Amino acid sequence: MQTTLEKLMDLNRLVQQGHILHAFDTYYHDDVVMQENEQEPMIGKQANYQREANFKANVLNFTAVPLKTSASENHSFVEWQYDYTHREWGHKQYKQVSVQEWQDGRIIREKFYYAG
Repeated sequence: MQTTLEKLMDLNRLVQQGHILHAFDTYYHDDVVMQENEQEPMIGKQANYQREANFKANVLNFTAVPLKTSASENHSFVEWQYDYTHREWGHKQYKQVSVQEWQDGRIIREKFYYAG
C-alpha cells in the first residue's frame, strides 16, 4: 500500500508530464472540495474535473515544477512553480501552494494559495 507521500509524488509526476486529468481520476475523491484562495469552493469530482478539463483545453504550453513537498498520513502540500500560456489569460508565471487533505487514499479537500 502506498503512503500519502508516495501518492503525492506520483501525482506530481503526472502533473509535470501534462497528465492532469489522469492524475485527477487517480487521486481525487468523488466528494472532493477544491478552493482557489478565498473564492467559493467547487464541490464534487465531476464539477472539478470539468474545470480542469477546460483549463487543459485552453493551455498552449505548460511547465510545472514542484519546489517543496511534504506529507503526513492525511495531509500534504506542494509548492509549485508554474509557467504556461493560456488562450484567454495569456502568459502566466507564478508560484502556488496546494494544500491537500486525504481520505480513503484520495484527496478530499484541496486549497490553492497564490498571488493575484
